[in-house]
Amino acid sequence: MSELPHLLIERVSISRLIEPAPNASQRQQIFQTALRAPDHARLRPWRFLVVEGDGRVELGELMARAMQTEDPTLSQQQLDKLRSNPLRAPLVIVLIARISEHPKVPAVEQRLSLACATQNMLLAAHALGFGAIWRTGPVTFSRAFAEGLGLVGHEEVLGFLYLGTPAAEVPLPDLPEIDQHFEAWPRQTSGS
Repeated sequence: MSELPHLLIERVSISRLIEPAPNASQRQQIFQTALRAPDHARLRPWRFLVVEGDGRVELGELMARAMQTEDPTLSQQQLDKLRSNPLRAPLVIVLIARISEHPKVPAVEQRLSLACATQNMLLAAHALGFGAIWRTGPVTFSRAFAEGLGLVGHEEVLGFLYLGTPAAEVPLPDLPEIDQHFEAWPRQTSGS
């Protein structure tokens, strides 16, 4: 098996991430892969906020404020968890879809382009020896959170990419059977 497919098959989401994060040169490589995502009509329907250091604390505070605005019944424990979420990795990238009106590129296709850009970054981080995980949660879809980030009406958060060094050895899960997910179409019936 060649190296590239090997890297693709071994990529897994890693939730326990520690320092170091990718350095400036490694980040450039990771970020460049995002910009090569499939992009119908070259709309570039993505924007990324790079958060690290004390910015992660500020991001957590914004998460807690936004969710408390939307649900004043949240407990102190729930708010504290929101505040600590961005501290789970040394580098957090906020994934933003920039939706444009276009006669041939519906909004769903633009969101899928951001998803492809994110997958490219996940793969690039893995290829460079880093761990990553794409997280969402209710705050992802909070308009108060989006406004706190300075997003405008046509922009929406689609999640957070956490990047860093795996805190421990990561076992590979078993791959599902290919035949459980891929099938020929149209189906051949007996007697055809």
